[in-house]
Amino acid sequence: MATRKAASRPSGHLLQLKIELAGIKPTIWRRVVVPETITLGKLHQVIQAVMGWTNSHLHEFEIAGARFGIPDPDYDFGEPLISETRVRLRKSLEGTVSFRYVYDFGDDWEHKIKVEKVLPADACPVPMCIGGANACPPEDVGGPYGYADFLEAIADPAHSEHDRMLEWNGGPFDPAALDHDLINKRLQSIKL
Repeated sequence: MATRKAASRPSGHLLQLKIELAGIKPTIWRRVVVPETITLGKLHQVIQAVMGWTNSHLHEFEIAGARFGIPDPDYDFGEPLISETRVRLRKSLEGTVSFRYVYDFGDDWEHKIKVEKVLPADACPVPMCIGGANACPPEDVGGPYGYADFLEAIADPAHSEHDRMLEWNGGPFDPAALDHDLINKRLQSIKL
């Protein structure tokens, strides 16, 4: 784990969250520590950084029966989203410990997020990734099913799509790779 210089410590408690990408085996997950007062907009940035997404698609949170995100009348189906900009994670939880985050409505990457622990405010600099496993799928690979097809193709040099998939990806892809230092470097750029 990379050490970080703490610019400032948040007031209140910290939350240790486990973020797991649903529908993928072996499991792709990250464990991250954030202040309980983080806005959902900033939490979105944290999730993008720890998972390795590029923030190129729409997203939403579903917490305690409410939907949060960036309201867009062109994409609202049913109840409009509540703006995530000023909503604090602690307040939105309303006593629940698990919630959902969906990224890229075409690929439909569902993330299951669980509050694992409440920590004292001085436990560590935040945000910080303290654990995880496996690489994030490439952007626009086609969701969990497309990712499975992608992995099958790149693993077999005789596969008809092998060369095309490697070229599309921009080179080799290691599904087991995870670079904690890079993740924490990306997190350092998020101003809480």
